[in-house]
Order: sequence, then C-alpha cells, then structure tokens
Amino acid sequence: MIRTLVAFDTTSRNSNMALIYHIQAYLANYGIEAALSFDDGGEKANLLATIGPDSDGGVVLSGHTDVVPVDDQDWHSNPFTVVETDGQLIGRGTADMKSFIAIALALVPEFIAQPLVKPIHFAFSYDEEIGCLGAPRLIDQIVGGDLHPRLAIIGEPTSMTVIDAHKGYAGYVTTVTGLECHSSLTHKGINAIAVAAELIGELSVIGADLAQNADPDNGFDPPYGTIQVGTIQGGTAQNIVPRHCHFTWEYRPLPGTDIDEVARRFQDYVERTVRPRIKAVSEAADVETTVASRILGLHAEDGAPAEALIKLLAETNQTYKVSYGTEAGLFQQAGFHAVVCGPGSIEQAHRPDEFIDLDQVTACEAFLRRLIEWAQTP
Repeated sequence: MIRTLVAFDTTSRNSNMALIYHIQAYLANYGIEAALSFDDGGEKANLLATIGPDSDGGVVLSGHTDVVPVDDQDWHSNPFTVVETDGQLIGRGTADMKSFIAIALALVPEFIAQPLVKPIHFAFSYDEEIGCLGAPRLIDQIVGGDLHPRLAIIGEPTSMTVIDAHKGYAGYVTTVTGLECHSSLTHKGINAIAVAAELIGELSVIGADLAQNADPDNGFDPPYGTIQVGTIQGGTAQNIVPRHCHFTWEYRPLPGTDIDEVARRFQDYVERTVRPRIKAVSEAADVETTVASRILGLHAEDGAPAEALIKLLAETNQTYKVSYGTEAGLFQQAGFHAVVCGPGSIEQAHRPDEFIDLDQVTACEAFLRRLIEWAQTP
C-alpha cells in the first residue's frame, strides 16, 4: 500500500484526485462509503470515511495526501517509485506522510473483521503542505455530520512518539513599490530592494527580541517563536534603481501566544518609519503585506482522555513538543482532543531520498492494532 500511494504524484501544485478516487474505490470494496469535500476548483478533495457503528465518540485518523516538490533535489532513484534497501523504504512521502495513511488502509480488513463498538474515522486532506488549506473543510465536514468523534490522531512523522504541543505558523508576502530611475541618480529614486533589506533587518530585530525573552524550560527547541525570510525577488537591471521587490517570510509562534504579534510590530515599523519616508519622494511608493497562510499551534492538554489513550496505544508515558506545525491545532480549535503520532522521522521529511525505516512501519501497525482492540471495548 505504501508503494501504491507513493506512486501517485500528489505534489501540492498537482491534483490529488487520482489518489483520492483510488482510496475511495479501495474502501468501497470493503463496503465502506467515503464522502469527499472539494476545493473551489474541484481539482482536489478531502476524503472522510467511517468504520464501525454510527455513533458518537471514536477516533479520527488524520493524514494529508499531498507531498512537497522534488524539484532541484538530488534523488538517487525515482522519487515516486518506492525503493527498499537496508531496512528502509525510499520515496517521496514515505515519511511525510503517506506511510501512515497506507498502514491504516492496509489494516482495513482487520478493522472490519472486529466487532467495533466505537467508530474509527479516516480523514485524509489536501494541501497541508502549503498552509493546511484542505483541513478546515474536512473538519467542517466532520463537525457538520451526524457523528461526533472527540479525539483526532494526526499521523505526521514523530518516530511514533507522542506530540501534545507544537508551534503555529503564519506566512506573509511583503511587496515594496519604489521609484525607478537611472542608477547614477539614486537620490531621485526609491530603491525597492534597499527598502526590503531594511524591512528584513527589522524582522531580525523582532526575532532577536523574541529569543531574548524566551523561557528556556518550555520544552520547545528553540524555546521561542521564530522568524525566517524564505525568498526575495526584485530589480530589473544593474543600472536601474529597482521599482519592485517582494519577499516571503514566516513566523512560528509558541502555542498560546498571539499569532499576529509579529505582523503588528512589523506593520507599526512600516507606518512609523518607512512609509512616510518613501511617500515623501513618490506617492506611488508603498509597502504592502498580505497573509499567505496561517496554522494554529497545538496546546498540551495534560490529563485529557485523549492523552491517556494515545499513551496507551503508543505504550509510553512521555510526551514531547515540536517546532513544526500540523493540522492538529485546527482540530483542537474545532473542539477535538488532538495529538500527533505517526511513523517515520521528521528529519527525513522534505529531503532528497526521503525514507522510512521498516521498523517504524511495524511499530505503527502495532499501534493501530491496539487501537482496534480499544475500539472493541464499550
């Protein structure tokens, strides 16, 4: 099943419909109906299916079907053909996170062979990798239905450890409009790249403040919200003062902190320092920042029933916090008890020659078989 799912190129820029239809047909062969919810263009879909009784409670097994690009990465094999070597399965999505979905699907015969008294829900989303775009519609589909599960297990790669908290994410695009002129007359123009560089410098100042005020014992690595500039483009030619420049940046806040704090501080600097200065030269000059995506952080719920169950299934008493984001925060906001636990290592995600160790596959199988036993208990 892992080989089958990896073979679908569901890079986020592509449709995931072939994969979704394959899963839907697979489940139908076992008499399980799967409902779809689509994006606005009808080119991508979430899938929701239930095994067991039509009753409240139960568990959602959540995973995303999209993967990150392989462009410009030095793969030693076809990324969409699984290669097994030295106890590892190599291929795009093996760790992040098609193996979790594949293991759940492969165990469907075992799920339906048992007299479940609690339902198990499969919830597979689109476009997680570009901002958790599909998950809100999928969660609305669950909440708006007749079933009311309380617990969501998001199967992102955690090496089968239990993650009960993670940071949030806010992605931004800042566009600077300057005033072009001959490069010998810099005093008569507004260099958009220079303005962008100044703004990036301010983001570094804000980031340093966050690090300075961190609580080193909060369990996160690093123990503060982080800011990073990912891309920048601008300029026309060496001898033209550039009129346009834009850059993308992100903020990963600690759960429980204000996700908009950095954006407000950044915008305040624009309003006080930058915009008046460039407007004095040209009314057309400006700085505009738009929100590209937002992912809510996951808060730890010490002592919650969900945490007790996940520790039982994972056979551990230890929980951890991570700096990357998942769809778990969205489930939590919607009223679910959410945890993150899945096979594979996050250190392999998004890399060339991405892989999952076969012992992680075995561990996840055991985890889900314990879930089957739990679902048989009133």
